[in-house]
Amino acid sequence: MDGLDAMGFETPSPVQELAIPQIIDNKDLIVCAQTGTGKTAAYLLPIMDKIQKNKIEGFSTLILVPTRELALQIDQQMQGFAYFLSISSLSVYGGGDASVWDQQKRGLMDGADVIIATPGRLISHLNLGYVNTKQVKHLILDEADRMLDMGFYEDLMQIVNHLPKKRQNLMFSATMPEQMRKLASSIMVNPESINIAISKPAEGVLQAAYMVYDTQKIPLIQTLLKDKDVKSVIIFSSTKLNVKAMTKELKRQKFAVEGIHSDLEQSEREEVLRGFRNKKYQILVATDIIARGIDIDSIDLVINFDVPRDAEDYVHRVGRTARAASEGVALTFITEKDQLEFKSIENLIEKEIFKIPVPAELGEAPVYNPQVKKRGPKRNFKKRPFKKK
Repeated sequence: MDGLDAMGFETPSPVQELAIPQIIDNKDLIVCAQTGTGKTAAYLLPIMDKIQKNKIEGFSTLILVPTRELALQIDQQMQGFAYFLSISSLSVYGGGDASVWDQQKRGLMDGADVIIATPGRLISHLNLGYVNTKQVKHLILDEADRMLDMGFYEDLMQIVNHLPKKRQNLMFSATMPEQMRKLASSIMVNPESINIAISKPAEGVLQAAYMVYDTQKIPLIQTLLKDKDVKSVIIFSSTKLNVKAMTKELKRQKFAVEGIHSDLEQSEREEVLRGFRNKKYQILVATDIIARGIDIDSIDLVINFDVPRDAEDYVHRVGRTARAASEGVALTFITEKDQLEFKSIENLIEKEIFKIPVPAELGEAPVYNPQVKKRGPKRNFKKRPFKKK
């Protein structure tokens, strides 16, 4: 309770209120809730309570996550909650030099209470035979749908085979695809289910979109941000090439901006995220590497530089703003070729998103009409006689 008070927690969110009693009662649990609703605390708090009351040697809790960024973030939250407790945690993820591997190896052998790991790196340690999993009482899959999207099903099953049969299984996710149901039926025993606002952006997000040509995107960003009192902005793009080009151009325009993508070393990514959290940068340009799970407070504006190909990725991107009952704005740039994809997003969230006219100084823009399939220009093909073989 002292830790909660120090971190500014006053009342539980709906997912915390529903999940915590079930976890304390040792139920297997599947929780589907939108991003930014407090899922991490929903499982960390009751698990920490159990560890404190039933201290055992070796690590008792394994949390599996899709990315190293999320592993680090959960580890940091864990340290905050456990400041007044004698509970230890360790994040295990890929990348880094030999010293990182050795540090992870020592932590696994010494037996931290809670291990937060990406599947691939944990398997590498498990295969070397020095990780004792006999005391694991709790298995938690966070962002489970994302792990399955990234092809981790076989890895997850391999890890599960190293664990004791008798354990508590908790699965947290924003969506419930068919493969996740298959995974749940394989590893869980009579799980309870909690569903809160699946696949819908938070109520505090003001959503809007612009119909644009590709050449209008950068000028529109400059128009939206120039001389505006917007303190914290994330711009998402589906490709790292776009992230690099956009970051370079916005720096040229004298914006406080930095980019994050898969080409950066882990230490560089951490430095960029730390700078953004500390308001060193006004703008973070990113691929979907940070669309899920990364908790950064007070994001005023999210811009989708391009329409995500997966409608549910839109929910995750937009979920970076309006977290924990705050408010924010999410804008999406739609080109003619993106219209059907954007319509599928509107169908998913069951809401038609308002289309804002492009500022007149940027010239004429296309019209939103997702029913019309764009055809290529007519071509005049001359008939040619068949040649005899």
